[in-house]
Amino acid sequence: MDLVPVMSTFTYTARDIQGTTHSGSVEAETLAMAVRQLKTDGLYPVQLVESAVSLQLKPWLTRKPRQTDIVSMTSQLAVVVDAGVALSVALEGLASQAVSPALKQMLTTIEDRVKSGDDFSTALSEFPRSFDARYINLVKAGEATGHLGPILSRLAEQLQQESETRQRVQGAMMYPAAMLLMCVGACIFLLTYVFPKIAPMFAGRGIELPTATRILLTVSNSLTGYWWAWILGVMALVAANAYLLSKDWGQRLRDRLMLQLPILGPLVRKTILARIARTLSATVSAGVPVLPALELAAKVAGNRIFQDAMDDVALHVTSGQSIAQIMATNPVFPKSVVQMIAAGEQTGQLGTVLGKLSDHYDREVAVSIKSATSLIEPIMVAVMGLVIGTIALGMLLPIFKLSTHH
Repeated sequence: MDLVPVMSTFTYTARDIQGTTHSGSVEAETLAMAVRQLKTDGLYPVQLVESAVSLQLKPWLTRKPRQTDIVSMTSQLAVVVDAGVALSVALEGLASQAVSPALKQMLTTIEDRVKSGDDFSTALSEFPRSFDARYINLVKAGEATGHLGPILSRLAEQLQQESETRQRVQGAMMYPAAMLLMCVGACIFLLTYVFPKIAPMFAGRGIELPTATRILLTVSNSLTGYWWAWILGVMALVAANAYLLSKDWGQRLRDRLMLQLPILGPLVRKTILARIARTLSATVSAGVPVLPALELAAKVAGNRIFQDAMDDVALHVTSGQSIAQIMATNPVFPKSVVQMIAAGEQTGQLGTVLGKLSDHYDREVAVSIKSATSLIEPIMVAVMGLVIGTIALGMLLPIFKLSTHH
């Protein structure tokens, strides 16, 4: 399905062939298209600026390219730029070959910005949903050092690794999520359809209903008679969760609980450590100073507890302490991480050591996913059997009593 083009408003000052000055606004998809439109009208732009409103809304009105497209684009761009092709030419070639309409539109916009004189990193910052702070800052470092090609290649490798890890986690959680959905669906079906049909059998028979049956009867009557209250309750829980996560303390509470979860907690911790090590390795190896590298690693940690810990490292590293010394005072960093970073600082190979550390944790994440899956699946089956079995038993016990009563 093709995308509906997102039009931007450009304010212009232009002259016609007689030299008369004209001003106004024109709507077009990109800066280059706006220039072509004005020339078609016989106007030659002296000044052409995209409106502030368009700049703010455009990234959010445009469909986001898939992560796989970003990885592929970064990898191809690294090869072409490394071969000595001009960046604007490389972007133009990638845009013309792009199959995804979203990617094509984004690349065309970036190409226009670069051709108009903006830095590549500045053009990328217009698309915050596709390019995070790490991506933009590494590109900025590549522009400053003249090593954009190798940095883009490293970025592509990192994005690919993170994409694979994300897919493994999502794949591992697919079966438990499906089991949970089936369990909830089966419970709702039994309590709102099956149970109300057999409940009249027990009325007026002079038997005392088991405790489990009385509880199920209450829940069933509540679901069928006050279904609207249940829906409002669910909506209230969703709203309360959204409010909680909109607050700084709520995000910290969630992230702290995530780290303390049985089975999943160690997996989350290893994933975060791999991301931090990978980001630090890329930035330090690219020649980014240690302080900005630490601040960037804090931003991409994805967990407020680790973000606070990395911010603390960045804060104290300016006092002359080494990264390892500061990390050793915070329990969120394992001793093995502190020791490896200390070795990297002492040998002057911090970037290389951090790269090996990220590879180590990537392997650990893969192993942890398999272990978590092997533990979660039987637990989910047992819980599902227990819940549905309890409901079934609550329905069958009165029937057995009726048969023995007569």
